Amino acid sequence: MSDHRAAARRHTLRTGLVEFDNGAGSIVSVPCTIRDVSATGARLALNSSAWVADAFTLVFSSGLRKGCRVAWRKERLIGSAFADGYASPDEQAAMMTADEQARHRLGIGARVKAARETRGYTRAQLAERIGVTPAFVGQAEQGEADIPLYQLMHIADLLMVGLDGLVAGPVPEEVDAG
Repeated sequence: MSDHRAAARRHTLRTGLVEFDNGAGSIVSVPCTIRDVSATGARLALNSSAWVADAFTLVFSSGLRKGCRVAWRKERLIGSAFADGYASPDEQAAMMTADEQARHRLGIGARVKAARETRGYTRAQLAERIGVTPAFVGQAEQGEADIPLYQLMHIADLLMVGLDGLVAGPVPEEVDAG
């Protein structure tokens, strides 16, 4: 479960369907709101109080169908884990619009910049320590480049912040991520 909790969650608030076999050979479709997604699962809010099987298929508005299992339940909220472990980069792209991806990149960049400045590092110093160019750090902080997960983990360790804070924490006030 720790891999699922550590995965970067992306806030989406989009509609989807939860489909499952009701045990009598019929497929039941329950509308849901996909609140956020990650490479390992999704958090769903059911639009009704319908029962959902422990194994189901999550259908995204893009048509992507992803096998899931229930990781946790709390009333109408369901935490799901992808049955095959991780979503591919192409699947992840189908789970979010280009605008959502851009806002997410901008938020990560702003949190990295804030943490870097709090620790007193320059872009060049951070770049040297994680093995990239200062230009890449600048692009990443501006939301123009994706930072690979292994580098985000290294940045979090180096700047003594939680990975979840870099990926999904609050965006600094001076940044308009909306």
